[in-house]
Amino acid sequence: MNITHSNTISAADYNALREAVGWGVLPAEQAQRGIDGSTFVVAASDAGHAVGVARVLYDGGSAALIKDVIVLPEYQRREIGTELMNRVMEFLRGQLKPGWHILIDLSATKGKEPFYEKFGFELRPNERFGDGMAMWIGDKA
Repeated sequence: MNITHSNTISAADYNALREAVGWGVLPAEQAQRGIDGSTFVVAASDAGHAVGVARVLYDGGSAALIKDVIVLPEYQRREIGTELMNRVMEFLRGQLKPGWHILIDLSATKGKEPFYEKFGFELRPNERFGDGMAMWIGDKA
């Protein structure tokens, strides 16, 4: 295993990763727009084959959203997700200026919460944060 990282991923590879973890395939144009609209993308590959990805949406000020941290099931528990998150957090910390603070949100897949707690994320609700909320609009596969 020789994992390399890049800051891009094709819509086809992104969709293959989504499908492998049961998230469903997006229309190619929608997948590409999501990738292009991301502030930061990091992809992991093994011998040129995409095995993981993470995306960040950042407003340039005080709010960031980590999206789509995906690792192929057969590559999980090999520190690939940890490295993706380390690179995401390095990117976000690099955005800080003196006196700044950024609220980073994410929605963990059920059961994956302990993975994100290792990076300092807190379960909601708690003393500082209420329940997280989400909804889909449009057709969902």
